[in-house]
Amino acid sequence: MPLNPTPSPSEVPKRKLEDQLRNAILAKHYSRHTADAYAMWYRQFVLFHDKKHPAEMGAEEITAFLQHLCVTRNVAAATHNQALNALVFFYREVLQKELVGIEKSRSHRQKRLPVVLSVPECKALLGGMSGTEGLMARLLYGCGLRVAECLHLRIKDVDVGSGVLTVRGGKGDKDRIIELPERLGQALKDQVAYAQTLWEADRRENRAGIMLPYAFAEKSPESALSWEWFWVFPAAAESSDPDTGTVRRHHLHEARISRALTVATALAGITKRVTAHVLRHSYATHLLMRGVDIRSIQERLGHSSVSTTEIYTHVVKAMQGAVRSPLDDL
Repeated sequence: MPLNPTPSPSEVPKRKLEDQLRNAILAKHYSRHTADAYAMWYRQFVLFHDKKHPAEMGAEEITAFLQHLCVTRNVAAATHNQALNALVFFYREVLQKELVGIEKSRSHRQKRLPVVLSVPECKALLGGMSGTEGLMARLLYGCGLRVAECLHLRIKDVDVGSGVLTVRGGKGDKDRIIELPERLGQALKDQVAYAQTLWEADRRENRAGIMLPYAFAEKSPESALSWEWFWVFPAAAESSDPDTGTVRRHHLHEARISRALTVATALAGITKRVTAHVLRHSYATHLLMRGVDIRSIQERLGHSSVSTTEIYTHVVKAMQGAVRSPLDDL
């Protein structure tokens, strides 16, 4: 019998499994938000089963956990399916175990119409916003960006002279090019000039470089110190890297634009719940109302399927009064 026998799966520390889960997610170029969400569902699953080791569980235990989410916690279909995706990913990528029949547990996700602002509402909302938050809000609406895509912009991604903005590594790790609104040219130049003052200060103080995507940090570590890779929207102060603990300058946190939108919504007297994503929905809807074809909008939004983009056609029909109510004829 060997002096140091290989431990059974049940003896592998659960924290180590969570670390393996995070590494597997990042290795596939999923976002940090996905890594946090999947790790959270993994922990809740283990706690629900009284910290029983995942290797000793399978489809039956996952189904019981998902039923608990639906019946006891009354979670939405999207939340239910995210938990399922997380656990299927964990078993397949970390434990190398396929779960037979687990797809039957998937919830049918109903399509919800997006919240969309009218053109006057957008004008009132953006008219009450200024500074960095105002610029970010105008980029969200003017280019149809996701909030993470806006915050992750690098200096090399914004070409004011050519009037184009490049979104790199968007959802699904896809790149796309979008026309920049002409009226944002000067504001973007001012923002880049401000970012340069912070970059120059970091270089004078020999601070750690900014975070680079995935394996590029190992392939070209010097790029972390370069101007072209610096953030367009850098944070004023440094903070600790959540993965490595390195103190470096990150981009602004999404909470900043969220807070600014909440204030501007109240000032504009808008009763709808306005989030950063509502500006993206409004961008797509207003393009459709102007006659832009659905395929072009799909490309600008970075949707994998045109069926995802087609949901905006329902909103446009309602906003344009395509079907007249018989009450108006009385």
